[in-house]
Amino acid sequence: MRRRRFLCCGLRAAAAGTLVCSTAQSRRACAHAGDATADGGETTAASGPLKPHPNNPRYFADGRGRAVLLVGAHTWNNLVDMGRQDPPEPFDFGAYVRFLRRYGHNFIRLWTWDCTTWNTRANGRWGKDFVHNVAPHPWRRTGPGKALDGKPKFDLTQFDETYFHRLRERVRTAGRLGIYVSVMLFEGWALFHANTRRGVPAGWAWRSHPFHPANNINGIDAGTPGDPLRGRPHSLAHPQVNAVQKRYIQHVVDTVNEFDNVLYEVINEGGEKEWDWWVVRTVHEYERTKPKQHPVGLTGHGAERLPDMLASPCDWVSPGSRDGYRDHPPAWNETKVSLLDTDHVWGIGGHREWVWRSFLRGHNPLFMDPYDGSVLGKPFDRQWEPIRRALGHVRRLSQQVDLARMAPRDPLASSGYCLAAPGEEYLVLAPEGKPVTVDLRAARGSLRVRWVDCASGRLAAASANVDGGTHRAFTPPKRSDMVLWLTKSGRDQRRRR
Repeated sequence: MRRRRFLCCGLRAAAAGTLVCSTAQSRRACAHAGDATADGGETTAASGPLKPHPNNPRYFADGRGRAVLLVGAHTWNNLVDMGRQDPPEPFDFGAYVRFLRRYGHNFIRLWTWDCTTWNTRANGRWGKDFVHNVAPHPWRRTGPGKALDGKPKFDLTQFDETYFHRLRERVRTAGRLGIYVSVMLFEGWALFHANTRRGVPAGWAWRSHPFHPANNINGIDAGTPGDPLRGRPHSLAHPQVNAVQKRYIQHVVDTVNEFDNVLYEVINEGGEKEWDWWVVRTVHEYERTKPKQHPVGLTGHGAERLPDMLASPCDWVSPGSRDGYRDHPPAWNETKVSLLDTDHVWGIGGHREWVWRSFLRGHNPLFMDPYDGSVLGKPFDRQWEPIRRALGHVRRLSQQVDLARMAPRDPLASSGYCLAAPGEEYLVLAPEGKPVTVDLRAARGSLRVRWVDCASGRLAAASANVDGGTHRAFTPPKRSDMVLWLTKSGRDQRRRR
């Protein structure tokens, strides 16, 4: 009953205490988060490890076997610090995860950053005329000698435990608040997409990479023969580099294996296909020697298209912009979980309607969130509030339905958006409050009729029950985006399986 009462209440202030924000940037975001949704008051730790649901591979099953919809907003500096100062201003992770809780989110990507800098002029229309310093990194900077940024060179045989301690504590903190964490092992956008863009010093990302020969004391060189501006660290072209990477991957696993809320992401938007698959296998093989095994995923908009990712040994994927998942994402009927992320579709972008459409077509929607604006050099931007709120709304609705039995059934609805267990339960999008017709021929007996307001997450007044066995037309109670929720009358709301 608690979940049902909460959904009915929709948006309300958090009941779990005051959000304390210790930096100027986080205070700007927290000032707005005070108006956001609470997720019910009490905190429940994340249950896991997650595994693909045995009856519905669109979703993960938690440690109790229940289907889980993963939703969340992630930001670039939630693991490593980024800023124009050197060292950069610390990120307030505690404020950030409480911010997410107030929107009802349960998932983040925890970002690493391979390079020691980020030239923000490479950000396209979001670019600024400044360079971020990035710290910490997985390896110690001991020298002797100076790297290209003027700091001591990396020793790639010595881990910087500051990085791994932070990783461990942030995974632990998120898990206690019920948030699952995808630990990003490598970052590829800087080298793969931004290294030689117009308006930036050519080769900036490669020149600030620890595997550049001028930046380490170990003779490690992941460069591209004949091209001093490009590196190939995310390939199998350099066995010495891969040996360093394998030790690093294993150390990450050693650091977080004990936690139930862990997933792994091979690399953000990069990596050659053979290398990507090698990393997946490396994690899987090493975790088989450990107490817990966690899902490993591949993200799009890099070197791999969706068919290759689906053929890989990974457990989850994020389709990219070239795969056709913008605005009207197609129904997901694959055998791997789809974590559909605005990062790989827009970069920075998206809208509330996309969140609902993605959910109703079997995806787990994610948002690349500028958060407090510090990385982009902008103030907190309220234009993203509808997306943040919608993520919480679809998650709460997913907790009310029998998610494990539901799949995209677009032909059943005139709007083309229907998530259903035919004959038992239906979620149907009615865009702009327009009438919608639903094929209920599989339903026998009476169906309960309810409406969910997509903007607020509130349940509207219930309509009269209808009989199944035929096509039925429904008119929403408001002239705005609504979701029709039909359940077989007379049965108790089942717990998710």
